[in-house]
Amino acid sequence: MALTLWSAKTGATAYNGGMKPPKRLQPLIDEGLIDSVLLQLMSGKEAMVYVVRCGEDILCAKVYKEATHRSFRQAVDYTENRKTKNSRQSRAMAKGSRYGRQAQEAAWQSAEVDALYRLAAAGVRVPQPHNFLDGVLLMELVSDEQGNPAPRLGDVTMTGDQARFFHAQLLKEVVRMLCAGVVHGDLSEFNILLGADGPVIIDLPQAVDAAGNNHASRMLLRDVANLGDFFARFAPELKSTDYGPEIWGLYQKGELSEETVLTGRFERQHAPVDLQALMGEIDDARAEEAARQLRLQSP
Repeated sequence: MALTLWSAKTGATAYNGGMKPPKRLQPLIDEGLIDSVLLQLMSGKEAMVYVVRCGEDILCAKVYKEATHRSFRQAVDYTENRKTKNSRQSRAMAKGSRYGRQAQEAAWQSAEVDALYRLAAAGVRVPQPHNFLDGVLLMELVSDEQGNPAPRLGDVTMTGDQARFFHAQLLKEVVRMLCAGVVHGDLSEFNILLGADGPVIIDLPQAVDAAGNNHASRMLLRDVANLGDFFARFAPELKSTDYGPEIWGLYQKGELSEETVLTGRFERQHAPVDLQALMGEIDDARAEEAARQLRLQSP
C-alpha cells in the first residue's frame, strides 16, 4: 500500500554515526541496558525520544522531562481514581507541593508504563515495552517498510480506500483497548504511527481505566470522533458515522467484544431532562469542592 509522506523522515543510514549520550540515558548504559545512543527522534513538552542500540536490536528510549522542566497540565479528569501509595502522597499532590509534583510526575509516567504492558498483553497494537528505569521508558522502535522510524499518521496523505481501511483498523484497536479496560484519552493522528504493517498507537500517560473513571465515556467518544474527523479528510462519508456512541453503548450493556461487527449507526434516546435533579447534583459538587478546599487549608 503506497503512501506519500508530507515531511522527510530520518533515514536508516543516520543510525551509523551515533551521538553523545544524554545525561539521563547514561545510567542505562552503565547498567548495560543500552549500548549506544544513535540519534534524537523527537522532542516534545512531555518527553525526549531517542533511537538506541541494544545489542543487535534498535529500540526507542522515551526520556520523560523532569517535573521542574515541563508543563504540568495533567487534568484531574485523567487522574481520577488512580491509586497513590499513601494518604500523605495524595494530600501533597492535591496541594501542589514540590513533593506532590514529583509524586504526580511519577504517577503520570507509571500510568503509561502500566498501560503499555497491559495493552501489549491484550494484543493491542502498541510499542512493545522492554524496561523502565529512572524516568526512561525503553520500548520497541516502530519502523516503516524501509526500516526508517515510522511517520505519524498526521504526516501521511492517503486515498479514500486507504483512509477507510486504516480507520477500520484503528476502530478495532479502540475496541480491543476497551475490552482490556483502557481508554486512551487523547487519541488523534498525532499519537498514532504508521508502521510497516499498519497503525500503532503511542503516548499513553493519560490513559484511564474504563470502569473506574467517570469521564471515560466522554474520552472514548472524543477519541473516536478525532479518528473520524481525520480520516474524513480523505473519505468524507466517515464524518457522518456514529461509531463512538455505538462502541460505548455496547460496552455498557456488556455486549462488546473483539469480534463485534460495528455498523457506525446509533439510535439516541431523547429522554426529558430532570432539571431539579441536575441542579441538585451541581449544588452537591460545589459543596464537596468547598469542603475539599477547607481540608487543604487546614494544617
